[in-house]
Amino acid sequence: MNTWQLPEGIDELTHDQALTFELLRRSLIDLYTEKGYGLVIPPMVEHVDSLLLTSDAVNEKTFKFLDPASGKMLGVHADITPQIARIDAKRASDNIEKYCYINAILQTSATDFYDSRSPIQAGAELYGSHDISADVEVISLMLESLKLLSIGSVVISLGNVAIFDALIESENVSESQAGELRQIFAHRSTPDLDVFIANTTLVNADLFKALMTLEGDADVLDQAMDLFNAFPAAQTAIKDLQAIDQQLQNQSIQVHYDLAELQTYEYHTGVVFSAYNENYSKALAQGGRYNGIGESFGQSRAATGFSFDLKFLSQSK
Repeated sequence: MNTWQLPEGIDELTHDQALTFELLRRSLIDLYTEKGYGLVIPPMVEHVDSLLLTSDAVNEKTFKFLDPASGKMLGVHADITPQIARIDAKRASDNIEKYCYINAILQTSATDFYDSRSPIQAGAELYGSHDISADVEVISLMLESLKLLSIGSVVISLGNVAIFDALIESENVSESQAGELRQIFAHRSTPDLDVFIANTTLVNADLFKALMTLEGDADVLDQAMDLFNAFPAAQTAIKDLQAIDQQLQNQSIQVHYDLAELQTYEYHTGVVFSAYNENYSKALAQGGRYNGIGESFGQSRAATGFSFDLKFLSQSK
């Protein structure tokens, strides 16, 4: 093997590529700090318990090793959001706090969202507000970020994982079965859902099947209100989407609703969103609400944010 070869899924930027990336990085930091988002640079390595929280998906993506200095298990960050939760908890603030970051991360395998195992994650997060205006703010900032990157026309896909969670709460299923069902929805696999329903007793099987198909324009929100009229938590989640829809439409933003959308990481608790452009085959940026994510650090707070791979987008033109 040639010693200059990089490991599979690991890449680098050189010369003009690196310069283009750096100019965009500086512009994004200027944008975020002007909007009141404080720049943070989390460490590359932390104790594993701080990095994983309760997410099996983050666990699977995290490189782990034994620290020879302390004898404790450490991990290389595979996602910045758990670190922001720790930083926010350390501040012990009751105020709204805003954070931004642009950091290299490392993952054990590439995903649909990250093409490489060594993306550079850029993002912004807002802590301390339950109001949907916070979600609208970070969605708008995400769109400004993509505009700065000269992405072109963007369509926002909106969903709310609280609808799925409300259905799960009504079922007598094990934690592993709930996880399996979550993965089926994450992969949008109708055949796997049919198999799961055939092998598992679900009180609301028809509603799970209906949820899998609920996508389109704002009319699907009205359909969902009728379908889930017996689930107060689902109704609240749909009303949140309706309120966000009204605010986004005032900004002339093109919105698509996908009520079966579940993000890769299980820590999301409410509104989730992704940005698409017709010239790309995958989501360019994504995010959502993850209330209570700092609970394991002693500071359970409302939170919402977004992220994207700046290394990929800086070189995609």
